[in-house]
Amino acid sequence: MKQSWEGPLNKIDEHRWEIPKTYKFGMRVPGLIYASSNLLEKIRQDQALEQVANVAFLPGIVGHSIAMPDIHWGYGFCIGGVAATTIDNGVISPGGVGFDLNCGIRLIRTNLTLKEVKPKIELLVNELFRAIPSGVGSKGKIKISYNEIKNVLRRGSKWAVERGFGWEEDILFTEEEGCMKDANPDLISKHALERGKPQLGTLGSGNHFLEIQVIDKVYDPEVARELGLEEGQITVMVHCGSRGLGHQICTDYLVTMQKAVSRYGIQLPDRQLACAPLSSPEGKNYYAAMACAANYAWANRQCIMHWTREVFARVFGSTPEELRMRLIYDVAHNIAKIEEHSLEGKKVKLCVHRKGATRAFPPFHPGIPEKYKKTGQPVLIPGDMGRCSYCLVGTEKAMEETFGSTCHGAGRAMSRMKAKKEARGRDIQQELREKGIIVKAESRGTLVEEMSEAYKDVSEVVEVMHQTGISRKVVRMRPLGVIKG
Repeated sequence: MKQSWEGPLNKIDEHRWEIPKTYKFGMRVPGLIYASSNLLEKIRQDQALEQVANVAFLPGIVGHSIAMPDIHWGYGFCIGGVAATTIDNGVISPGGVGFDLNCGIRLIRTNLTLKEVKPKIELLVNELFRAIPSGVGSKGKIKISYNEIKNVLRRGSKWAVERGFGWEEDILFTEEEGCMKDANPDLISKHALERGKPQLGTLGSGNHFLEIQVIDKVYDPEVARELGLEEGQITVMVHCGSRGLGHQICTDYLVTMQKAVSRYGIQLPDRQLACAPLSSPEGKNYYAAMACAANYAWANRQCIMHWTREVFARVFGSTPEELRMRLIYDVAHNIAKIEEHSLEGKKVKLCVHRKGATRAFPPFHPGIPEKYKKTGQPVLIPGDMGRCSYCLVGTEKAMEETFGSTCHGAGRAMSRMKAKKEARGRDIQQELREKGIIVKAESRGTLVEEMSEAYKDVSEVVEVMHQTGISRKVVRMRPLGVIKG
């Protein structure tokens, strides 16, 4: 998959490009790519655009096979891909959700300033690293039975809050209020439960992180004020997913879906796009199992946020309430949702696959909290650990063009293997320290794989979304301290 992509690409405008439906016989819709010319050069370097074209073969796909500016090659779908399929004759594809089901981001505000936090940043990072288990296969502090983990899968964030991990209001500021109602734990293998049971409340490894940040730029003061954000304020971002449980659910259902492709006579250009009709037993079962993993991930981030609040309270000799450590929002990245959208002037229910993409609902959408009705849904876009992250808001344009979706991060620019090669002999931790960023990780290897150069520049990615009106910039945050697996 190293060769660059040479297929046809029609320029629509400065930031939008189309793969014509005529590119491959069997494409049901065109491909639509959001990117600047500069980002497009990077995107062409792998086969992500071929995957965009392949996704257009899915039965029941409508509109476009969509790619965000942070796309890169993934399993079946590219990471940074969006596809909507009809409920009646469309399919659901695990490749369109990904292995780390409901990998997502939550942003926590505080009333602390840079002046207050800077002298204690090293202590904070060390204490957070101690309090929050991280790393490959890490096991958590929460000991639960098989019956109890099924409750986690049914109830999501609500399970965590009911057990004292957080505040009632946290639920309101979580996508889906932290719980997809269709979850059915009986459709999950024992192996998936075994993998998930010890890992609740753990950060994991790879690109997952907990980051202490300072808001260093405000683009929209009015919206920022509504969200409770201002320049110089300290925020915390948590990025993690459903751990081994989600990975196992995806692995298990890919086997089911491979058989379903033959059973339902579905023609696909890539076996990794294995899928089943949404109306079929296989399709319904996958959706209900995926919902379990989504709920687990929300509970996971909820627990991590609770311990983060405790650490801040301890370090600053205060309480989380006094520090005003409120959740701004929690968004899912890898998920499929049944949502209502306008299609050819009619309201229809669609299954929207967002793989490495963020929901971006506009002002007054019924699916967002009352508090954000005027502003639109907060959209959280993390960058790499050496640059910056953003908070944006969703727009009506996103509903019209991308099924209420936007980008999810910087997007990898080089493989983990290549990053290791490029960083030979370098001390990434020391380089970041010299930039004023304190980083603590379980392994040196993680820091090398996650170095800034391994990613596209998130500011460039976000600018495309802002310029096209898909989501609007509100504030920018730069990192001060990071913990990684």
